[in-house]
Amino acid sequence: MEYQQFNNIITRYGLSPISCQQFDNFVKYYRYLIEENSKYNLTAIVDEEEVFIKHFLDSILSSNLIKDNSKVIDIGCGAGFPSIPLKIINPTIHLTLCDAVNKKVEFVNKLSTKVLELSNVTPIHARCEDLAKNPKYREKYDFAVSRAVAPLNILLEYLIPFIKVGGKCIIYKGKNADVEIENAISAIKLLNCELADRIHYHIDEIDSDREILIFNKVKPTDNNYPRQNNKIRKNPL
Repeated sequence: MEYQQFNNIITRYGLSPISCQQFDNFVKYYRYLIEENSKYNLTAIVDEEEVFIKHFLDSILSSNLIKDNSKVIDIGCGAGFPSIPLKIINPTIHLTLCDAVNKKVEFVNKLSTKVLELSNVTPIHARCEDLAKNPKYREKYDFAVSRAVAPLNILLEYLIPFIKVGGKCIIYKGKNADVEIENAISAIKLLNCELADRIHYHIDEIDSDREILIFNKVKPTDNNYPRQNNKIRKNPL
């Protein structure tokens, strides 16, 4: 992937062109991802152009929604999608990455500190439902983001407790978003949030549909949420 080629692609989706330094960071990201993939089992996508479209472009589709200097938490961060690409696009954000798999936390820690030399990035090895009970993290974030982690009714219970009243959840979904929203009606009510917007993209380069769902938090989260993971998974709201 060349610099101008990637800029031509991202601007077609309403995003601002990136700098040479930002593009260099994406190239470093890609190379490190492939270098470490056999060790960490991070992605099945290894072709450079596919990584730039399916991971990097996909991750930054929501970048216009996140304000400068915001506190952002990525739940189930995996190999750092979508939060590390969002941080490359907007270096001012203060980023927390949470994953229950320690090797993935180790990867994003090395990626952010040693490879990309990003500031204000805090990777945490924890189950999100435990971390959300900690007053240091509960209702402290402007935005919570998540990509390819769980069905919407489960994912909202993971994310909503982290954001402030007035904050937003940004959730990446595919073509089945309508069904997931219908199944999450009870969760939306119980968790004191509302679907504020949904943005549809058709990614021409891979002939794939994408929905970004934006939820506003309208009231504090009841202390009963999130429940323990086995209850969340077995009995979604």
